[in-house]
Amino acid sequence: MSEKSAHHRPPLAERRRPQEREDLLGQEQVWAQGSALWALVRADQFTSLLFWGPPGTGKTSLARVIGRASQRPVVVMSAVVHGVKDIRARIQESAERLASGASALLVFMDEIHRLSKSQQDVLLPALEAGTIKFIGATTENPSFEVNSAILSRTLVFKFERLKDDAILAVLSRTLAAPDHGLPRSDIASEVLTAIAQAADGDARRALNLLEAVAISAPSEQKPVTVASLKGVMRELNLRYDKQGDQHYDLVSALIKSIRASQPDGAIYYLARMLDGGEDPMFIARRLVIAASEDVGNANPTALLLATSCMQAVHLVGMPEARIMLAQATTYLAASPKSNRSYHAINKALADVQQTGSLEVPLHLRNAPTKFMKELGYGAGYVYAHDDQAAAQRQVYLPKELAHQRYYEPSNSGTEAQLKKNLEQLNHLGQPSKLNADSPPPQR
Repeated sequence: MSEKSAHHRPPLAERRRPQEREDLLGQEQVWAQGSALWALVRADQFTSLLFWGPPGTGKTSLARVIGRASQRPVVVMSAVVHGVKDIRARIQESAERLASGASALLVFMDEIHRLSKSQQDVLLPALEAGTIKFIGATTENPSFEVNSAILSRTLVFKFERLKDDAILAVLSRTLAAPDHGLPRSDIASEVLTAIAQAADGDARRALNLLEAVAISAPSEQKPVTVASLKGVMRELNLRYDKQGDQHYDLVSALIKSIRASQPDGAIYYLARMLDGGEDPMFIARRLVIAASEDVGNANPTALLLATSCMQAVHLVGMPEARIMLAQATTYLAASPKSNRSYHAINKALADVQQTGSLEVPLHLRNAPTKFMKELGYGAGYVYAHDDQAAAQRQVYLPKELAHQRYYEPSNSGTEAQLKKNLEQLNHLGQPSKLNADSPPPQR
């Protein structure tokens, strides 16, 4: 290989991208042989698919494998660099292929959530007519980021973060391949374990770390061990735990110290994680979760500060990021606590799963057309800013759950004021003694 070609060689993660279904590891619930998705692919009976999940979990790889299995040319696009003009050009190309008797293109659009809703609309006619086969990928919740008209024509598959054993299998398979292209493959299993843990469910990141280790490890060290990497471990952002539990024990201790309002314990476990080479963004994400789950509406500012911390850590990086993490950690630990929002959504989800799609009360429905108004949509709705008392007397849950209560504020911090406000509104909505026996007003 010439020096020039080596210089322009793609990263290891791209060189080792899976080519066949059997090469895909870690998302068997989505693409295993016999799964619903694979049956659709084998029968060539899909029109539009959406892969939703974290980075490095196999979304692009699976799209390419599907294209190969369906014997279609795959066009890989990204919403970061491709816009409406590019999409229309591919749709036209696919239409011309169909007109000549060839198969439609399979268009893969990565980061589809980065297209605006109006930009996404350009796909609708092609999906409706079957002009293209389409696979979209997103790291964001498609319920909020993808046009509802596209969602209604699309099967959504959820990808999970890869487990450590799946990433270990990816790393081991890479080192065993005769064409891996790495300068060395004598890397101890303890290093692979450390890489798998540091990757945090992202196979692409794991392969990038493996490549960095193989290139930067001291040449005199054979094999490459964690001890031999001490000089470069922090640069490679590796963490090592022989027992396999320490990583989870430390983050558990951090969160439990925050929950118990123990800033000294929380800051100690934060220091332990940072000193061990933990990914600062992993810590920042856990702080955002704690801000909502454990502090909640007792101090709503906590979520804003934790989210700002995560953004700052991403922008600044270590070692300065330790300061933002320390500020957020101590603030969360010292804040009043409430988990009532966490319990409220869990209780509501349990009811949704048990009762299904109950009818929304007519007076709460949207009525943009005359026909919908004639059906009673929106009839009797009371605008709360005009009549708060009457608005409180209306029913906002489906009739089957009319008396259910999900959110019960605590007496902690800001939430105590929210509780007082809700109690006052509830009292305002109660019928007065004077008209308690009178029939309710017609709405």
